[in-house]
Amino acid sequence: MSENAEVLKRWRLVLGRYAEDAMGAAGLSPAEQRADRALDYLYARELERRGLRASQGGRRASLDPTKLTPLAWIDEIRRLFPQSVVETVQAHALDKLGMTELLNDPKVLGSLEPNRDLLKSILRFKGHASPLVQQKIREIARHVVDEIVRRLKPRVGRALSGRPNRLQRSQFKSMRNFDWRRTIRDNLMRYDPERQRIIADRLRFFGRDRRRLPWTVILCVDQSGSMADSVIHATVMAAILTGLPSIDVKLVVFDTSVVDLSSEASDPVSVLMSVHLGGGTDIGKAVTYCESLVRQPTRTIFVLVSDFCEGSRPGPLLAAVKRMAGARVTMLGLAALSDQGHPEYDHGTAEMLAARGMKIAALTPDRFADWLGEVIQ
Repeated sequence: MSENAEVLKRWRLVLGRYAEDAMGAAGLSPAEQRADRALDYLYARELERRGLRASQGGRRASLDPTKLTPLAWIDEIRRLFPQSVVETVQAHALDKLGMTELLNDPKVLGSLEPNRDLLKSILRFKGHASPLVQQKIREIARHVVDEIVRRLKPRVGRALSGRPNRLQRSQFKSMRNFDWRRTIRDNLMRYDPERQRIIADRLRFFGRDRRRLPWTVILCVDQSGSMADSVIHATVMAAILTGLPSIDVKLVVFDTSVVDLSSEASDPVSVLMSVHLGGGTDIGKAVTYCESLVRQPTRTIFVLVSDFCEGSRPGPLLAAVKRMAGARVTMLGLAALSDQGHPEYDHGTAEMLAARGMKIAALTPDRFADWLGEVIQ
């Protein structure tokens, strides 16, 4: 096939059936025609919403031998495209193109590939789902949460574990605790002159202090629609932190209302099923509430997870942050808490918060764990 023909074919696939009158089939193979039909089932909806009707360009997909249903469409895209493309198309179907048919049938939802993008999308619609579909949403949330916990929990544990106690010995055999000086000293009599090395049969290790940390960590999480990824990671981090000794976790979510979910912080799925993504934002109201939770300021870490787009007047927000800074509360404002860490946020508000004592950052969850470890140590 010539280069021009290949380019024409790609444009035909990009433009969909609405370009068929002008471009024809453009030499599409049977497999490519199936891909065209599957993509058209989803993306033609957006064109129709913009007023472009089927009669204005090309033939409708209903001329195909079989008219697709949501379940058949899901099965078709799985056969035609790699996993990464399937996940992207699924997310577009719910999040951007409003294909809510996927939420009407638990069998259809159960056939979707569980992943974080899918979870972010369906959380926005869960309030309109039937009880059976909500149970499927909970199962997807559990799958995604468990995967994130498995990845993050060891990193958080390492970041917040105790320092080596060089006065205490331990039977815990880890190279991180290896006491090489005492090992050499205790094995000097086993020096082999011919091989010029010590044959050590008694290895020594440091013990580790079990740190008792009188710290309170307050996670104040913006549940506006743009923060979906950060909400998921913040709830998982809260659950992991609740399992650590002597750390009291407070979890607060907000939009224009403030909801204290501290009692549910150990169960991230329950928290995610409680949040309502979207709506307005009153950050000042939420921060003022969190200020009331502070008991020992110098042993409190306050983390605001938000895009800093304040929907109310900024005065109460700035005043609360200034008061906590004066009381020596450690404060971090996270414009994003996600694996991507590419936030869109209100720089003006962020700068005003920074000027009043709050550190501003966008962190991946593991780097956030490292930061907590640095503060606590």
